[in-house]
Amino acid sequence: MEIFELLHKPWPWYIAGPIIGFTVPVLLLLGNKSFGISSSLRHICAAVIPANISFFKYDWRKEAWNLFFVAGITIGGFIATYLLTNPDSLIIADATKYSLTQLGITDFSGLMPKDLFSVDNIFSLKGLIFFVLGGFLVGFGTRYAGGCTSGHAIMGLSNLQWPSLIATIFFMVGGFFSTWVLLPWLLQLVN
Repeated sequence: MEIFELLHKPWPWYIAGPIIGFTVPVLLLLGNKSFGISSSLRHICAAVIPANISFFKYDWRKEAWNLFFVAGITIGGFIATYLLTNPDSLIIADATKYSLTQLGITDFSGLMPKDLFSVDNIFSLKGLIFFVLGGFLVGFGTRYAGGCTSGHAIMGLSNLQWPSLIATIFFMVGGFFSTWVLLPWLLQLVN
């Protein structure tokens, strides 16, 4: 029963972080594979789009393991969401709640604020900005940087790759800029 209860609670960084970090040497030792998620979208497109696009003309079957990895992440997310739900309410610092309330975000019941990310907002200006434009920018940035945050910050840094260090620094700069400058401006625009 104790193990089952442990699975229902969030794990501290000093346990979850090393488990994530442990995937890097395991992937390298088991098959000289790189950890990253963004490349899987390219593999999926190469597998299902019978287009004559040079970017998708490669042997995606050699990277099929990545598709199973992403499927495992998806299944794990489903299991965590529906079978291993944390019974405790999400803990958010009072200062953070105050700052978000000043921006018009008042629902703190889930991991993502429903004031921004709800089905009701899909066909609104908020939905256009946060779902469509935001999704496009994440996809564009991932392609432009040559990988996603997991690929660069976890795999690339552990391999001491200079481009991954630069990408990770700019991921952080972009995150701080988006949080402190862009988000307040966008919320004033749409509210």
